[in-house]
Amino acid sequence: MAVRRASHAGSWYSDSAKELNNQLENWLGAADLTHGPARAIIAPHAGYQYCGACAAFAYRQISPFVVQRIFILGPSHNVRLSGCALSSAVKYRTPFYDLQIDSEVYEELESTGKFERMSLKVDEDEHSMEMQLPYIAKVMQDYKDKFTIVPVMVGSLSTDKEALYGQIFSKYLADPTNLFVISSDFCHWGQRFRYTFYERSWGEIHRCIETLDHKGMEIIETLKPAAFVEYLKTYSNTICGRHPISVLLQAASHLQKSSSNQQNMILKFLKYAQSSQCYNMSDSSVSYASASLIFE
Repeated sequence: MAVRRASHAGSWYSDSAKELNNQLENWLGAADLTHGPARAIIAPHAGYQYCGACAAFAYRQISPFVVQRIFILGPSHNVRLSGCALSSAVKYRTPFYDLQIDSEVYEELESTGKFERMSLKVDEDEHSMEMQLPYIAKVMQDYKDKFTIVPVMVGSLSTDKEALYGQIFSKYLADPTNLFVISSDFCHWGQRFRYTFYERSWGEIHRCIETLDHKGMEIIETLKPAAFVEYLKTYSNTICGRHPISVLLQAASHLQKSSSNQQNMILKFLKYAQSSQCYNMSDSSVSYASASLIFE
């Protein structure tokens, strides 16, 4: 049975369990628990030197003793995918310990006919889910034998498919023992990303990027999928996890319309950062944001 290597360890984050543990402890220690217990989080997936401190604000909101299953929805960066794909592995390796994939939920998802299987190579080449694994392993370390993971690679979905997958995942989002981790960076700005939107009235370029991202974050907080789609159409912001975010918004929207759901859902962004500040058109940066969704 295949085990997925920690293929980005040693480059995107430390492959030393001791060093990695110290880093994550420091970042988590600097983040406050202000919006938990999280039923879903949005967290960045760049190299930890860039986004590790920001990601901690999302992971700090998790109550590990409640969580029995963690869905990880990450965008596909390397292969064209029009739907969603499941791993071919049974375990995901981390520098701390292996994370077990939930075979029962995988069977349920596969039975819908809406999921394909990705090869181990495609899985290991992709970083969007892997960059969540060390944080998951760290936060859940006291319960490491009491939870499973459900990794899902999300392709370039149409609005209709976002709604379809949102409906499929809504019943899992309704379960308080489940946690959803939505893997996404925010604006990728610069000529190397082929995105140089600049509204001069918003200030310096980095201020413009921040305003642009915050407009999107505020719309995501409304939990209205159509408003987020409209925002993306208007600004074409290069949010790489826009499809996983949209699936979460659709799942929440489906739950809100369900007569059986009497709970209020509140999504809140807790931290924002940029890899660097852009002042000239030759500069580039990637933005990061962390959020938590709670049920009241």
